[in-house]
Amino acid sequence: MVKVLTYEDGIAAVYGGAILGGGGGGLLEEGLKLVEEIFATGTPQLIDITDLEDEDLVACVAMVGAPSAADQYISHEQLCWSYESMNTYMGDRLKGIITNENGAITTINGWLQSVLLNVPVLDAPCNGRAHPTGIMGSLNLHEQKDYKSMQFYAGGKNEFAIQGFIEGDLQNTAKAVRNASILAGGMVGVTRNPVTIGYLKENGAPHAISAAIELGYSFLNGQTIEGKLENVIQQLNGKHIVSGIVTDYLLTKENGFDVGKLKVEDFHLTFCNEYMTLAKEGNIQSQFPDLIMTFDTEKMIPVPSASIKEGMHVVVILVDQLNLNLSTTMKNEALLQEIDEVIKAVL
Repeated sequence: MVKVLTYEDGIAAVYGGAILGGGGGGLLEEGLKLVEEIFATGTPQLIDITDLEDEDLVACVAMVGAPSAADQYISHEQLCWSYESMNTYMGDRLKGIITNENGAITTINGWLQSVLLNVPVLDAPCNGRAHPTGIMGSLNLHEQKDYKSMQFYAGGKNEFAIQGFIEGDLQNTAKAVRNASILAGGMVGVTRNPVTIGYLKENGAPHAISAAIELGYSFLNGQTIEGKLENVIQQLNGKHIVSGIVTDYLLTKENGFDVGKLKVEDFHLTFCNEYMTLAKEGNIQSQFPDLIMTFDTEKMIPVPSASIKEGMHVVVILVDQLNLNLSTTMKNEALLQEIDEVIKAVL
């Protein structure tokens, strides 16, 4: 079924996506700004995965880079160039756009291209929560024998402007695009890895976009921060972990990731874009892909890891991975090894 998205849907998608971002997925203010751009341009359409045939092809669009990078820039033309180049390369066979994950920006990845190029967005992202590496949003394609990744990327302005195409091993192409994001000033827009609808049904997260919109409405309908959080916790079957002042906050950039740690009361959190671990007294209580998320109690908004400030009063919630709509990549322990090494460096 085709749904014409409204401006209100866009705002809800950003808030719901920010919560499901689990500390990553882009900055809330940037997502809200993008909603203004999208609906000033037109109205995107969201289609159900059952509207397409199993053999139809769709391609993933994503933003790759460090959300806190000061020089990040991606134009409308760069976003469209990336998708149009992929469609041309595939012989004009693409039937729609999918996003890589849920997040404040990533939930609405592709909505602007949908308007500008008159291409539908499919309600079936590669993952129902945000994740740090490109390969985690690649539907376990790297385990398909003889599979070659294809990625068109563009971003940056002035001397940072860069665009290109890369094809090859999925791990290597993902790392190359991550490096391109650094050269572009922090972020590139990517269209990558066309897949069939049949494959997406088995490995992606059908209906996770509409779920993010529903979650966003639920959060926004709360009248107080307590009411907002109660709505979120109830909808996600999560739990409140701790409320308190942020101390010992550290944020660094490592190979294009926002990496760091913080403390709230006697709980310690680490992050690599997304929150990776939650520990108390040296004992890990939860780890990615469980959803660990922080909320600014003063502004009553979800706040990602890159926007946390020393002295901020936050609430930390936790949602078990069993209660999330996740890609098959989130069960692939081999994909967590790269992140483990990054996190060990800040512990």
